[in-house]
Amino acid sequence: MIHELRTYTLMPGKQGEYLKLNEQVGRKVRGDKYGKLEGSWTTEFGLLNQFVHLWNYPSLDERDRLRGELSKNDEWTKGYVPQIRPMLQAQENKILSVQLPFKPPVEPGHLYELRWYRTQVGKAGEWLGHFKAIMPVREKYSTNVGVWQTEAGQLNEVVHMWAYRDLNHRASVRGQVMQDPEWQAFLGKSSPLLIEMRSVILNPAPASPMK
Repeated sequence: MIHELRTYTLMPGKQGEYLKLNEQVGRKVRGDKYGKLEGSWTTEFGLLNQFVHLWNYPSLDERDRLRGELSKNDEWTKGYVPQIRPMLQAQENKILSVQLPFKPPVEPGHLYELRWYRTQVGKAGEWLGHFKAIMPVREKYSTNVGVWQTEAGQLNEVVHMWAYRDLNHRASVRGQVMQDPEWQAFLGKSSPLLIEMRSVILNPAPASPMK
């Protein structure tokens, strides 16, 4: 199984129109016939007017096959895509290998934090080893949604996602985690392996399966 994380940067002022088309047209045409949509979100802080969506495929070969089939769907290529293309300023994607079990929340009512860390060249595996070992400690405070390593896109990168009730819950959790001596020990071992850390807060889009 692989995941594909796609990020579209929208023209300012077009987010509402794009989300409406995505919900009412795009999702109805595509559904989960051409890859399973795990979740879709809009950015809350940092670079605004972004639409982030996470797709699930059995393999890279199956992704290529399904996207080929999608390109033959006239409702998609002639109906939906021409409507949204003028709203898009940029598109990015990452192919991700799953490193820990993917655990989307069952109940709705969350905001999400997506974090991606770039390691020194060749050090992603070592950093992941430390991260996996400390996960039982970290999950005493909040539950992880997913941990991935990039296979295409920016290499030497680990992506992880967390769900919180709201920003106050996130602040409380992170405050508690930073007081944990085991977490501090993890930071001492793992931080020297990193060269860049980024984070974005995500709100579920109207058509997102993950709420």
